[in-house]
Amino acid sequence: MQPRHLLFDLDGTITDPAPGIIGSVIHALETLGVEAPQFGSLHWTIGPPLRASFRRLLGGDERVEEALAIYRSRYRDGAMFEATLYEGVAEAIGALAKDGYTLVLATSKPHVFARPILAHFALAQHFAAIHGAELDGRHDDKGQLIGHILKVEQVDPASALMIGDREYDVRGAARHGISTIGALWGHGGEAELRAAGAVALCRSPASLPDLVKDAFPLANTG
Repeated sequence: MQPRHLLFDLDGTITDPAPGIIGSVIHALETLGVEAPQFGSLHWTIGPPLRASFRRLLGGDERVEEALAIYRSRYRDGAMFEATLYEGVAEAIGALAKDGYTLVLATSKPHVFARPILAHFALAQHFAAIHGAELDGRHDDKGQLIGHILKVEQVDPASALMIGDREYDVRGAARHGISTIGALWGHGGEAELRAAGAVALCRSPASLPDLVKDAFPLANTG
């Protein structure tokens, strides 16, 4: 049987991290003396690399690293766990792993945060590998990250499928010839995912195992 690798995004796909991420963004801006937008207007910061988000919020590069350091201090001190699992996602991940798919985490979040988050939600055991960005910015870009995963894990792109909620997941995977199932329960939305080229859209975590098996069946053994 050819291994079938499922590359999972984290934020907006497995967890809703809005309280921790947006709260930490606001904290960083206010600490720098910058007026922060309202919480509800900052959901766009979930998904893209934070350096790019702070560059946009601060109007340039000058204070980005300072803002990022403040953000990470709060996030590391516990805000990383200010998140909730989407209903049914733990069961979907467990079912896919049990069915024989090889699950790999592919998140733009630094892996030093992603690992304890998966452990906190008792999901780490389902993943064969956990990959994320480096703190210095390497692999912030989802396409670069996926390329790194393919090389390190020796994954044939033809045997891989991405599952994510933002255009960055879709476009990053497409750079390597990998299709994406768009997670409509996350922060991207149908219009964004369709425009990016998602091969299919999934409305709930409960529907994910069947959709994956329909689009990406495992070969029969025996």
